[in-house]
Amino acid sequence: MGTAQRLRIGLVILLGITVVMPVLLGTPFRARAEGETIRGKLEKIDGEERTPVAGVTIEVELNMTPVGSAQSNAEGEWEIAVPGPDTYLVRLDVDTLPEGVALTDPDKFELPNVGVRENQNKTARFNLGPGLVSGVSTWTRVSSLFVVGLKLGAIIALASIGLSLIFGVTGLVNFAHGDLVTLGAVIAFWFNAADGGPGWHILLAAIPAILLVAAFGGAQEQWLWRPLRERGTGLVSMIVVSIGLSFVIRYLILVVFSGLPRPYRDYAIQGDIQILGITTVPKNLAIIGFTAVVLLIVGLFLTRTRLGTAMRAVADNTDLAESSGIDVQRVIRVTWIVGAGLAGMGGVMFGISEQVQWDMGFRLLLLSFAAVILGGLGTAFGAMVGGFIVGVAVEMSTLWIPVEFKTAVALGILIAMLLVRPQGLLGVKERIG
Repeated sequence: MGTAQRLRIGLVILLGITVVMPVLLGTPFRARAEGETIRGKLEKIDGEERTPVAGVTIEVELNMTPVGSAQSNAEGEWEIAVPGPDTYLVRLDVDTLPEGVALTDPDKFELPNVGVRENQNKTARFNLGPGLVSGVSTWTRVSSLFVVGLKLGAIIALASIGLSLIFGVTGLVNFAHGDLVTLGAVIAFWFNAADGGPGWHILLAAIPAILLVAAFGGAQEQWLWRPLRERGTGLVSMIVVSIGLSFVIRYLILVVFSGLPRPYRDYAIQGDIQILGITTVPKNLAIIGFTAVVLLIVGLFLTRTRLGTAMRAVADNTDLAESSGIDVQRVIRVTWIVGAGLAGMGGVMFGISEQVQWDMGFRLLLLSFAAVILGGLGTAFGAMVGGFIVGVAVEMSTLWIPVEFKTAVALGILIAMLLVRPQGLLGVKERIG
């Protein structure tokens, strides 16, 4: 069988995995309502914390005539059927907001021009945040943001290791890596909270999610990236392929999962606790602790096992590793499986931290690139260190800049590191030419 024929077969199988798996998993997801509706989800957003807001009344009017009303459920979701395509006024009853929750803009309790097309389920959004709070000390704000930053950094580190290792052993910058994060979160959601799913606890649901994403990573390597390498495809062309693959995965997830963010059934709402004067929620500490253990295991795997040593050898010098008897193709395949599995795990942790959303991995991708470049391209340990630094820097920056701009801090770190130390904190200078 020729290389071209294998490439065609591989692409068909990969497309089948990408299309059939989400469709099969997507059938139990909540179906779209028939006819025209206006719907939404009320969440109190406080930094990285998103809390569903229940019991709030939403009203819809057409030409000053009431059309319908609804109350947000326990997940903050609401939906109102409308008589047909038209432009409606959607109003939030401020008096029904619970204590400690307020509109971020008090004048935006009405959305006067919500246009609905034929057979459309239109989404209307109200921005909610914490109510007025007094007496919050600087130490409380700084310490809380530091813990949230460590949590975000832990998730970034999990997602970044595979990105860095894959670049190290193949030279490929995989733009579809962030969508593996989303895929892990969505599969875990099906096992945990989707209608028709088994309803497992999220810690149990995470196991098949991680395994399926790891298998998908191995399938990518076997049926897409290896045939491309054997054909001598350039890295720039392969990067373009990875961008196209990311779009395919992302928008298939959007079709199956829909655009509304959804929480897992477990740990969605937690009360604050205080430890050493630091106010946070228990799941933040759990994510930090769990991720630290996983990163320790990954570090031991890379330094204390023959396979891990082989992975580092291939990343350092592929030709020398192959001449030393290392099965380079096997190492590359294992790297893809491990990297994808860690990305899926990062997606589950990200979903527990916030909520599951169709583009959550794409939003994490820039932070992952910043972490990898900061720590050093191709080094797993650099990705770990860079992830924590980026996470803390991004969250702490909200002390001085608006929350909406905090992701730009990661881009600033990326640019600064490329200018000052292109090889990264743990990288090694290379001679070019």
